[in-house]
Amino acid sequence: MQFENVCIESMAYELPPKVWSSEDIENKLTSLYDRLHLSHGRLELMTGIKNRRFWDKPILPSEASALAGAKVLSKSQINKNDIDLLIHAAVCRDRLEPASASYVHQHLNLSQNTQTFDVSNACLGFLNAMSLAASLIQNKQIKKAMIVAGENGRPLIENTLNILLNPQVDRSSIKPYFANLTIGAGAVAFILSHASLVRRNCPKLLHAIVETDTNHSELCKGDTTPEEGLAMETNSEQLLIAGINVAKRAWNKFKSETRWSESTPDNIICHQVGRTHQRKLYDALNLDLNKDYSTFSSLGNIGSVSLPLTLAMAQNKKVIKSGSHTALLGIGSGISCMMMALLM
Repeated sequence: MQFENVCIESMAYELPPKVWSSEDIENKLTSLYDRLHLSHGRLELMTGIKNRRFWDKPILPSEASALAGAKVLSKSQINKNDIDLLIHAAVCRDRLEPASASYVHQHLNLSQNTQTFDVSNACLGFLNAMSLAASLIQNKQIKKAMIVAGENGRPLIENTLNILLNPQVDRSSIKPYFANLTIGAGAVAFILSHASLVRRNCPKLLHAIVETDTNHSELCKGDTTPEEGLAMETNSEQLLIAGINVAKRAWNKFKSETRWSESTPDNIICHQVGRTHQRKLYDALNLDLNKDYSTFSSLGNIGSVSLPLTLAMAQNKKVIKSGSHTALLGIGSGISCMMMALLM
């Protein structure tokens, strides 16, 4: 995919107020750790995640998304009545029907002319939504789009803690639930626009490529059940290996599409999983880790929110300079990978 007239007009994010450290989580699992003779500190040591954030009260994904949506509108030069398309792109959603985007539309009081729908693809959903909106803008079907995502991992972690505190749990049965303890919460919103309508310098989308391998779709499975609530099981070791292999093929495709080399990107932002995934990905793609900007140590893995929030935070903190080449490396269980090239 190649884009010539699409820019990210504005970006915004919302961080929940409540901080849960890895130490806090392990303290809640003291009886498990003592029974299985596990050392405290292993969660942060193995993942590099010190903290993650949660909302201090129950919140629906649409409500979290609307918080970020209101912020992005306050930063934007675009009138909210001119938004042609609203996509809610989170893993979490309010319910099966209607689309969570419909609730976000209501919260933000957007125009009746705004098309709304959800896009769901695990942690890659936001980038998928960006490529869809950008294609519609590039082909002059629409002029402006808002993409939002709100994730709340607190119910997942609380349910996981209950599972792990079951006296029947042993060392082998812990493994599928370990990745759950890295999850956090947050929200993000972007407004994409045709470049001709923007009166200031904004990041431009240049290219996007995809690579998919659904042979590994059983390695990470999440669902909601009446008996257990929100639950997820992950084969972390195999998912890492399979994900790296998909990313390697995607990177070769990305270089061919963009004519970039490993040295071209000035900045690189990946999906925020943890320290091991970060290092192994950069090694496999022969990329310079010094060009990485990450948030996983303080925010954990926020699903579809992680990568775009990290980009927005990097821009807000002026880590990324205007005119620089930025690579977005997204991946989601399934497995699906999308890489995007931006000119900031």
